[in-house]
Amino acid sequence: MKSATFALLAVLVGTAPALAETGAERAACTPDVMRLCAAQIPNAGAITLCLREKRVSLSGACRTVVDRSDRPAREIANRR
Repeated sequence: MKSATFALLAVLVGTAPALAETGAERAACTPDVMRLCAAQIPNAGAITLCLREKRVSLSGACRTVVDRSDRPAREIANRR
């Protein structure tokens, strides 16, 4: 369990800064990643996609983080 948690934190800290930029954001999503997306660890892109796909099942705090990370992409898409 400790190695999985360490791998998750390494992914969220090192390679996926757009999704979880702060310690609070990482803390908000870590339980959801472990519960819903553990099979995707340590692939940061797959974790991000999994969280977006399972948005309705996320905790409120993690949903806020995911929604915030999606905002720039939606704004760019709406400009076209």
